[in-house]
Amino acid sequence: MAFGTIDSFLLWRLTGGKLHATDATNASRTLLFDIHRQQWDDELLRLFRIPRSLLPEVRDSSGIFASTAPGLFEKSIPIGGMAGDQQAALFGQACFEPGSAKSTYGTGCFMLLNTGERAVASNNRLLTTVACRLNGRSRYALEGSIFVAGAAIKWLRDGLKHITDAAQSDEVAASLSGNHGVYLVPGFVGLGAPHWRPDARGLICGLTLDVTGAQLVRAALEAVAYQTLDLCDAMARDGASELRTIRVDGGMAANDWFCQFLADMLGAVVERPRELETTSLGAAFLAGLAAGVWPDLPAVAATWVRSAQFTPRMSQPERAALIDGWRTAVRRALIA
Repeated sequence: MAFGTIDSFLLWRLTGGKLHATDATNASRTLLFDIHRQQWDDELLRLFRIPRSLLPEVRDSSGIFASTAPGLFEKSIPIGGMAGDQQAALFGQACFEPGSAKSTYGTGCFMLLNTGERAVASNNRLLTTVACRLNGRSRYALEGSIFVAGAAIKWLRDGLKHITDAAQSDEVAASLSGNHGVYLVPGFVGLGAPHWRPDARGLICGLTLDVTGAQLVRAALEAVAYQTLDLCDAMARDGASELRTIRVDGGMAANDWFCQFLADMLGAVVERPRELETTSLGAAFLAGLAAGVWPDLPAVAATWVRSAQFTPRMSQPERAALIDGWRTAVRRALIA
């Protein structure tokens, strides 16, 4: 018998059962791995009654793990990289320096801030995680998770029929001069970081007879930016330096209006890469380092290409008023 995350299962199958291994980023998500000592935790193993012999060997995120078993492909292929979903996206965004950050916008949102070789223990309900391990040295990150991002746009499209295509939300939001005081708190499945309130539910406030579906579309986009700001504020309270630039990816990152509003709310430059599927790109970077395609991290970083940049342009009074309205709406949603 053997136990592991999906990566270790895939590695096992690709190697014909010859190797049972994982990397430090995936091991850190099992609740069994000591991220500081970089080894399986004996106390946790006893608590959950899990024999150490079931667990995979924990390796660096980049390195030749093994080669694929004969017969799977035309020739045996070396397996050179392994990382968790969001850690791979951080790597794919070339956020190698402490203080660099990325935010991935899919169904939900995941923001990671590189904290270097220091594992910052959060006092504001964020996750401390292994960002990657290279040459035996671990880099860490603070992570905040938002449950609903693109899912709110999907709800507007499929549930309320306010739009026919997710890309249409850009045009709809841009057609309005403001949010008309309408806020959507997308607590459809509760609220994630930094609140962690599974009992919270969605809320729309500020409705008047003048409100149309367009205001709801804009409110859904705004809500994702506001929630990202909440994560940034939590990271700042944990001692992170002021965020000056954030790199974005995922489906919602293709929305120009959203990226500009995000820059305005964060008061930071938002950079969108040419390649939005940065999780896959990060895995390729890790494998390429192991295979010698790139000699080092600076060489990898040099391949990152920006397709668009959004700088803050909203006045401070307008920004403050919008954020105040959001926080009032969240307080209402948290009343149980």
